[in-house]
Amino acid sequence: MRITVLSGGVGGARFVRGLLHHRDRTDELAGSEITVIGNTGDDITLYGLRVCPDLDTLLYTLGEGADEERGWGRAQESHAVQAELAAYGVQPQWFTLGDKDIGTHLARTTWLGQGASLSQATDRLAQRWGLPAKGVRLLPMSDVPVETHAVLDGEEAQEAVHFQQWWVQMGARPTPARFVVAGMDRATPAPGVLEAIRGADVVVLPPSNPVVSLGIILSVPGLRDAVRGCAAPVVGVSPLVGGRPVRGHADVCLEAIGVEVSSAGIAGLYRDLLDGWLVDPQDPRPSAPGSRWTTRAHSSPLLMSDLEASADIAAETLRLAQDVRR
Repeated sequence: MRITVLSGGVGGARFVRGLLHHRDRTDELAGSEITVIGNTGDDITLYGLRVCPDLDTLLYTLGEGADEERGWGRAQESHAVQAELAAYGVQPQWFTLGDKDIGTHLARTTWLGQGASLSQATDRLAQRWGLPAKGVRLLPMSDVPVETHAVLDGEEAQEAVHFQQWWVQMGARPTPARFVVAGMDRATPAPGVLEAIRGADVVVLPPSNPVVSLGIILSVPGLRDAVRGCAAPVVGVSPLVGGRPVRGHADVCLEAIGVEVSSAGIAGLYRDLLDGWLVDPQDPRPSAPGSRWTTRAHSSPLLMSDLEASADIAAETLRLAQDVRR
């Protein structure tokens, strides 16, 4: 089976890790290939280094090197370099980079400076983390740099701040008037992205932020059309449990674009794509219209409390994909 997943950071990474575990415990899925198309709208340049938070979270999580408590960054991390930067008064200090993490950013920035594309740099990083050996191919959504900004209402005028500053330093407050993505007008899907969608047996929208993760990926020109037109079933997993995001600020992001914070509201964002929609039993099952088959909403526990729970969610997702084809 060829499975293509569109993914943001922590939630998407943990889902894919569960998917890998389910594949490896299921004889029928032996040899299945998993392609992950990662969001790069969160990317930012700090201290001269190109940082790709969602791609790095995918690398560390799937490579078994992530900080499990935080869900991002490296395990057993130290922060000597960040402390030195603070001592020198170098700003910003609201985005903390660990010493091991800086090694990743130095490698990426060096390769980019030597003329490599982001896809090529990501492939080299994935080799270091053993993803190809696990049957996983990680692709950035685009090689063209794009950066999401939150537009905030001021006393006299609106101000656009980088998404990371709004998310990390400001704690996702206040609610933005809107989001804008610098560079999206020039973006094109990275090499292999459209082929991974068109050639998939299943396309999955995992429990990632529907606005600033999956929404950004689907905004890359040509990418949403590819998902809409693919022959494979497209199934999604709601990021809400009990009507609220498990982590992050998806609720604030939905409020910013005027969408109800509910599994039904999120399904509406994908109404031209979805064939199946997995929701938590605590949430009402939406009846969003499907594109080619009648969209089927199925209830199943969605709290990724551990690896086995994540694998069970992945299993339900693939079962739903099979059901919608019958």
